[in-house]
This record gives sequence, C-alpha cells and structure tokens, in this order.
Amino acid sequence: MATIAKLAIRSSDELIAAAGDVDMAHFWMPFTNNRHFKANPRMFASARDMHYVTTDGQRLLDGTAGLWCVNAGHGRAPIAAAIAEAAQTLDFAPTFQLAHPLAFQAASAVARLMPEGLDRVFFTNSGSESADTALKIALAYHLARGEGTRFRLIGRQRGYHGTNFGGMSVGGIGGNRRRHVSQVWGVDHLAHTHGDAVRFQRGQQPSNGNLADELEELVALHGPETIAAVIVEPVAGSTGVLVPPQGYLQRLRDITHKYGILLIFDEVITGFGRLGTATAAEYFGVTPDLITMAKGLTNGAVPMGAVAASRHVHDTVINQSPAGIEFFHGYTYSGHPLAAAAAIATLKLYQDEGTFAHTASLAQTWEDAAHALRDCPNVIDVRNLGLVAGIELAPRAGAPGARAMEVFHRAFDAGLLVRVTGDIIALSPPLIISAAQIHELFALLGEVLRQTA
Repeated sequence: MATIAKLAIRSSDELIAAAGDVDMAHFWMPFTNNRHFKANPRMFASARDMHYVTTDGQRLLDGTAGLWCVNAGHGRAPIAAAIAEAAQTLDFAPTFQLAHPLAFQAASAVARLMPEGLDRVFFTNSGSESADTALKIALAYHLARGEGTRFRLIGRQRGYHGTNFGGMSVGGIGGNRRRHVSQVWGVDHLAHTHGDAVRFQRGQQPSNGNLADELEELVALHGPETIAAVIVEPVAGSTGVLVPPQGYLQRLRDITHKYGILLIFDEVITGFGRLGTATAAEYFGVTPDLITMAKGLTNGAVPMGAVAASRHVHDTVINQSPAGIEFFHGYTYSGHPLAAAAAIATLKLYQDEGTFAHTASLAQTWEDAAHALRDCPNVIDVRNLGLVAGIELAPRAGAPGARAMEVFHRAFDAGLLVRVTGDIIALSPPLIISAAQIHELFALLGEVLRQTA
C-alpha cells in the first residue's frame, strides 16, 4: 500500500522546491489536454493580489481572475482568517433538518446584494450545481401551483450553464453536448445574439434586441403550458464574451411574464462586480425570477454557489407543497461552514473596499485598451462590457483553436495569464486591477499577438 506523503509545504518557496518531485500520473485534469499538459506542465505555486507565481518562480499578471472568480484579488487575509476560524470552530454541520448560524448569515449577506424581492437563497457548491438547482426550482414552482405540465426548459445556443446534465442540456456549446449524448429531455434553444452583430462594437450592440422575439415562436411551437423556464447568461462568458443587444433582456422578461414562464439569469460570471454592479440584473435594469451565482461569491477561496429566488417563487414552493419536505433537492455541503464564512468575509470586503464602484470607474479605460488591439494581426473582433473582454482571432485553416491556444501559451511564458475558448481570448481580471495594470495587460497581450502567426 502506498504511503500518504507528509504535508510539509508551508511557503511558496517550499512548493517551488518540491515541484520537481510532483507525480502527475494520478490527477485527471478537467477541461484539459492531459497528454499535452503532462508533457509540458505549467503550474502555480502562490498568488497575491494581481499576480500568480509559478513553480519556476515566474511572476504572472492575472488577466482572468483565476477562472473568472477571484474578484477581490488573491491571498486576501480577511477571507483566509474567516475560513481558518470556521475550520477551528465548526468544521462541518449538516443542513438537512439541522443548521448552523453562518449559513443564515451568509444567505442574508447575499440577499442584501440581490435585486429587490430576490432574497431567498439556496446554497450549492458550484455554478454547475446552481444551474441545475435553479432548473429544479422552476419545475417545483410550477408543480406546486398545479401546472405540472410545464416541464420544458429553454436555453440558448452558445450558452454555458455548467457541466451537470441539466446545465449541459440547456447549454448550447457543441463540444460539451456532443461528447455526452444522453441529455435532459424536453429542452429547446433560442438563437445566440452574435450572428449579425457589428464587429468591434463597444459595449452593447445597438440593435438585434428583437432576437428575443424568437421565444414567441418557441411558445407557439410547444405551447406555453409546457414551458417552465428560460435560462440565459446576461453576458455569455465561457463561449467568448457575447454582449447582449440593447433591449434584448427586457424583451425576454416581457415575454416570460406574458406566458407565466420563469426567467433565470445565470450570473456565475457577471455576479459580484464584473460589470460594476452587484449583479448584471442591476446593471441592465431587468429583474429575473431566479439568479444563479458562484465564483465571486467566495472569491474562489472555497467552492460555493447559490441560487437567489424571488419571494413569490420561494413562497409558492414552500406554502403550496404537501406537508413535509417541500423541495426534494440539496447537497451535503449546502451552506458549509467554511464556505459560508468565506462568503460573509468576501461580501464584506467588496463593500469595505468599494469594489463594484472601482470596477465601474475603470470600465472606460478597459474598453479603450481592449479596442486598441483591433489592428493586431489576426484580430477579427473585440467585445467588452464592464471589466470583461473578448478578443476574437481568425482561425487557422484546418486547425480551429490552434492560434488562440498558441497565444495562451506564449502569454503565460511572457508573464500574463489569459483564457481561451475556441479562437477567442477571454479577459476578466481581478476587480482590484489598476489603470496601470490594465495598460500592462493589454501591452503584453499585444506583443504576443504580434508575435503569433
């Protein structure tokens, strides 16, 4: 029997020193070309504020907030202290028929940031779980009100709602769906909003808001009595930053209201300051029935997700279900003490530091710097909103995605972390970024683009 290695690493220097002894055989890495990575590893040793340090001792400017999640910057002491205190005081407590105060305090902290009325919070452990939870809440809501015929779920092409079966089914990224052909039955999709979009548009598209009218066609096709919910990302992130046309989200809201369909905003990426407001719902002035979240909720320090539901949806499920358990759903770690402590500390940090206002104040600087790359080789589009941007590259003939992946590796080696999806470079830095660091980020990326054929 193999022995368990002693955990003796106490600093980044020790981790760097130990990197050569890492056995990479056992970790099956997610969304990764495992064969390529394990032949050409690039690994992190530590992180602080806006930077990572690799196991080679290289300093990297973080252009992606880790994975869209480290909004308050890396290594924040108040969050770490809250997690440590929780671990020493109450390492775990079940929330099935029992509870602990931190879960309620975390829910209240989340509720204060949500649009008015969306103040009933169900905790999960990830954005994927939040998406599936919101879909289940929608089904439970209609069943409780006597409309159990509403089973159909409407997503959107190029949408991403995680990798669980529900979220994958309403999602619209082909690669995620084609590899798992067994999906939730009764799902349909709206068209994505980028087909006729103006290239190099700053902020929202000025037209194409009428694309939301396609929902009327799906209602006519399937019948409103069969449709439970529509789920969309206000800004589609993982597909490469697709910004909604003006009026599009409000039109979806109007149509769903008209037919008694619930509207779900997937705000796993846009939640907690990415657009300069607590939620994209607040930014766009459109209030859905449910909001999913994760990532920035705990600054990525502990896995946690949540769904904020309207009082009407919550009260319908709770008060109109048969006696006993009203909602047959949950996770062992829903409202976990460490995650709850991290959420409370993170949301307080955003408030104390004025993080959302800081983001809003830098949006124009970010936009100008992003669009300055439009003349770089192979750049065919630039999209932006808040502190998020997508730089789309022309694909190489017969090798889609290869050019962007080369940029990803070249940028890493040059001291910049970016994210790529297909041939699109997605940027979403920690929200503590400064104007000088914005210029540094895009200058580095511009150099890499000019070096990449």
